[in-house]
Parts: sequence; C-alpha cells; structure tokens
Amino acid sequence: MATQDTAQDMAHAPHEAPDHDYHLVKPSAWPIIGSVAALITAIGGAIYMRGGSFWVLLIGLTIVAYTMFGWWRDVAREANTGDHTPVVMLHHRYGMILFIASEVMFFVAWFWAYFDAAFYADEAIQVGRVAVTGGLWPPAGVEVFNPWHLPLFNTIILLTSGTTVTWAHHALLKDDRNGLKWGLALTVLLGMLFTYVQVYEYATAGFSFAGNIYGATFFMATGFHGFHVLVGTIFLIVCLVRAMRGRFTPDRHLGFEFAAWYWHFVDVVWLFLFATIYVWGSIGAVIH
Repeated sequence: MATQDTAQDMAHAPHEAPDHDYHLVKPSAWPIIGSVAALITAIGGAIYMRGGSFWVLLIGLTIVAYTMFGWWRDVAREANTGDHTPVVMLHHRYGMILFIASEVMFFVAWFWAYFDAAFYADEAIQVGRVAVTGGLWPPAGVEVFNPWHLPLFNTIILLTSGTTVTWAHHALLKDDRNGLKWGLALTVLLGMLFTYVQVYEYATAGFSFAGNIYGATFFMATGFHGFHVLVGTIFLIVCLVRAMRGRFTPDRHLGFEFAAWYWHFVDVVWLFLFATIYVWGSIGAVIH
C-alpha cells in the first residue's frame, strides 16, 4: 500500500511542483470527449446530407462547443495559476503561428478553385453543367455584386475593426484598462455588423450556390471567411469578458494576443477576397 501511494505521489509530483520551465499537462477528459463529439458530428453530417434528421448533427456540434468551452477554460486557468512559463508561452506562439499558416493554405485552396474556374471557364462551365459557350466568366445569366456598394462597406467595417483591436492591444500594454475594454467592445460590435451585412448580402444575391460554378466558388470562399469572422468575434467576446474580470496584464495576455493575430489574419484574407472575387471578378460582368 505504501509503495502504491509513493508511486502516485511520484506521478503527480511533476504536475504539482515542477522545477523546470516546461508545462506537463494535467490529466484531462477533454481529448476523449472531443474525439467522441467529432465522431458524432461526422456521423450526423453524413445522415443529414443524405436527407436524414438534423438532430444527430446538432448533438455532435453541441458537444463540440461544450468541449471547446471547457478545454479553453482550463487552459485559461492554467495561465492564471502560473503554469504558462516563458518557454511554454513561446511554444504556444509557435503553435498559433502554425495554426494561422494552416488557415492560409485553407484559403489558398478556395482562391485556387476560383481562379481555376475563371481562367479555364470553358472546362469549369461544363463541369458546372451550365449551357453556356465562349468561356464567359462570370457565366452568362449570373449577376454579380457591385463591389463598391455593400462589399466596400464591409471592407471599411473590417479595416476599422483592425484599428480598434490594435488600439485595445496598445492600451493593454500601457495598462489602460478602459482603453482595452472600449477597443475590444468596438471590435466585437464591428465584427457583428460585418456578419449582419454579409447575411443581408447573401439574401439579396443575384445567383445561388447551386447551378453554376461561380456561385459555388463565391459562396465557399466568402462563406468560410464569414465563418472565420464569427469565430473571431466569439474569440474577442471571451477576451472582453476576461478583460472585464482583470485577467490580462501588460506582461501576461497571450489569449488576447492570439485573438488579435487571428483578427488581423481575417482582415488580410478579406482584402484579397474583395480585390479578386468582388472587384476583379466584376469586370465586364452584369451588376445585380
């Protein structure tokens, strides 16, 4: 019995009182819960896409959201209790940089699909089963958005949100708590406004997702960007709540720093989307 107790003490010792800069993660149920949630979501998605019920997919997504909340809550607690040493924070930065790099390649795929369809319109239009000849892009019958209307307005909104989140960051570095809160609050409101305008834009579109390759590539590229804006807005809301609780300091604010990185990434992607899909893609096209 004494031997068993000694073994347990030795197993928990590195977690309770580490004498090094590397963080050993405490035993957690979130990885297995997240794996089960992902499996349920995948099964539910397959069922729904084959015309079945939406409930299995909804259950899976709910568990995924719960896992994300619980897991990141534990990570925030680890940061507050001093587990995130300078070495650990450096590695977290490496991880975030790699994550954003993977997101860049994700959007490269959608840009590739769009330009492939645009430059080789004959083949793309045939794949899309649209009865058009001459290699027109956008295909005949598609009325595109006026880039200098709602898309330009959304561009201004997103660029302004980039300045407000930078304001919040610099305010935090100067220990200006009010500036931090106001900067974050304005960024969240601007992110919500961007999402609202994009939903309204989709509702008034002169083309649909189905039936032509232009609609498919447009909605996939801009839709996934809109999803990233939504995720980034939630990210910033969490940072605002933590800031109001006094969790961030000028020296320790890794969570907010990552949120700012992510938001600037979303800004840059939108600039490319606006310049290519909205502006370049509307040249010579029929405006809706």
